[in-house]
Amino acid sequence: DRAKAFNKGRSVGELPFAELRGADKYATVWLRIRYHMDAVFKALADPNRRALLDQLHLQNGQTLNQLCRHLRMTRQGITKHLGLLIKADLVVPLWRGREKLHYLNPAPLKQISERWIDKHKAACLRALTDLTKGLDALKPEPN
Repeated sequence: DRAKAFNKGRSVGELPFAELRGADKYATVWLRIRYHMDAVFKALADPNRRALLDQLHLQNGQTLNQLCRHLRMTRQGITKHLGLLIKADLVVPLWRGREKLHYLNPAPLKQISERWIDKHKAACLRALTDLTKGLDALKPEPN
């Protein structure tokens, strides 16, 4: 009740980010980052969306019609997948006159690389070394 009175009757979830303070601000930032990462992983989970990203990697700044020519999906399917990629910030649509161009945004992929892949590189090398040692220990000794 005190929190709602302090926040003019609004719960923490209803407050604009600029009005959050202390732990509420930290928790909100963490939740937004986590939600964003979840959206990126969800977008990358589908092979059709990965094909769209690959096509944009080959030639960035394509219209929907150009994407339709290169991929074996319906226009509606591509539009649906592009919507999820845009929501995950993996694709950025920019208008040039009457054309809507789609550009690959590498920033979320870099964040995933820094957060997940780079962090575990050394651990992977250690794990492979440990696995090799374990497999060597299982080999029968020659008579």
